[in-house]
Amino acid sequence: MGKAGHIGQKLSSTLASTGIRSVFLHPAEAVHGDLGRVGPGDVILALSNSGSTEELLRLLPLFKRMGTPVVALTGDADSALAKGAEVVLDIGRIEEACPMGLVPTASTAALHAVGDALAMTLLRSRPFGRDDYALLHPGGKLGRSVLRVYELMRTGPANPLVLDTARLSQAVVVMTNTPGRPGAACVVDRDGRLEGIFTDGDLRRLVERGHTDFEVPVRQVMGKRPRCITPDTLVLTAATQMRELKVDQLPVVDVEGRAVGLLDVQDLLAAKFV
Repeated sequence: MGKAGHIGQKLSSTLASTGIRSVFLHPAEAVHGDLGRVGPGDVILALSNSGSTEELLRLLPLFKRMGTPVVALTGDADSALAKGAEVVLDIGRIEEACPMGLVPTASTAALHAVGDALAMTLLRSRPFGRDDYALLHPGGKLGRSVLRVYELMRTGPANPLVLDTARLSQAVVVMTNTPGRPGAACVVDRDGRLEGIFTDGDLRRLVERGHTDFEVPVRQVMGKRPRCITPDTLVLTAATQMRELKVDQLPVVDVEGRAVGLLDVQDLLAAKFV
């Protein structure tokens, strides 16, 4: 209830964001049907600095009847809430910052800190990595910070591939006709391994030098040993590479060197990385 309830909502949100199913149960609403949110295997985290919140105390017998254990976060280890809980996390008696010593301030900060510490302890006690976090945070800056290249790269028909034995004219056709018009073609051998890359910039430079023979093999004019990335690379890392190298595309290769995708600067723009 009250300020502790707001801290409880934040704690519930933190638990959910780290892969632990959690809902906030309002004590007053609980006795009017919201107890249905509680099921077998659940644990109740009960927050009350005083440990004597009436609306919370009247739920303790119900939780006992349901066989649901209670963990109390409280500032009074001798309170009715603490005595009715299976586990007590005692924040201690804390003097409020309020001049009257009444308004919940320091005590709510302590509840907040202990709740976060509990959430982080649970996070460390089980397998939960960056990929799991990314799955639960697909939007905003948090989601972008853990996004991997394989989630953004161009694959299949959108991956512009041309054999190293092809003519330059064929490479230009691939660059033009590939969905999304990436402005580059990855040059591969017959096993799909990356040999080089040919870009719009390469084409412009050829024309500027008067080399307009489109029947030459593309391997003669391609960029050899291009910088590339793997599908598991963080998109943030790939974006940094593209800025430092001043390139608009990065080929994506697997462990055997096969060109499995292409990351284009337009993909970064669409995902708001640049």
